[in-house]
Amino acid sequence: MKAVAVEQRVASSDHILTADQVNANVSYLRTKRIIDIIGSLLGIIFLSPLFILVAILIKIEDPKGPVFFKQVRVGKAETEFHMYKFRSMVSDAEERLKDLLALNEVSGAMFKMKDDPRITRIGKFIRKTSIDELPQLWNVLKGDMSLVGPRPPLLREVEEYTSYDKQRLLVTPGCTGLWQVSGRNETSFSQMVELDLIYIKKSTIFFDLKILVKTVLVLISGKGAY
Repeated sequence: MKAVAVEQRVASSDHILTADQVNANVSYLRTKRIIDIIGSLLGIIFLSPLFILVAILIKIEDPKGPVFFKQVRVGKAETEFHMYKFRSMVSDAEERLKDLLALNEVSGAMFKMKDDPRITRIGKFIRKTSIDELPQLWNVLKGDMSLVGPRPPLLREVEEYTSYDKQRLLVTPGCTGLWQVSGRNETSFSQMVELDLIYIKKSTIFFDLKILVKTVLVLISGKGAY
């Protein structure tokens, strides 16, 4: 099965998508942006009590560290932006990463480790429930991200991308997407790319809403998150 998947991937690499192709539906993009603005604004307002509670718990466990974690990510057209999350790791997590790269549990240009020793106690909970991702609503309001779209990668990940992989950077990245509701951390990098390309080719408002509903169900179950 893996050999077949690789053959299909190589064959399809002859038909690389272009920015003009994926951004041709202007009415869809405008409607999607309106939904992003309304959805992110309502989310920030109604979830503000939860934001405050999580911030307090993070500070209680690690008073010296910041509440929010800011990291440079790569968005649409390879534009760099700062993505925000609740801090779920120790303050020197980035410095300690180099000692853990050999323990990476996924293949390809992505690092995932189920029992990452850098994660704090409150961090384990907010990551399991994806509460740590909620500050990205600010990124959505700003326009850096969308509610639905491919996961925004790190700079070091993009450096390893092929031209085929870079197709996922033709659209605005999202807080959730087809990858997140299809196994998330239980899928490989190549599977994530394929799922993102399926989403890009099938993008409609109905498909976006369907993914948002599925995201709620995944969050309730906690499946695939760590």
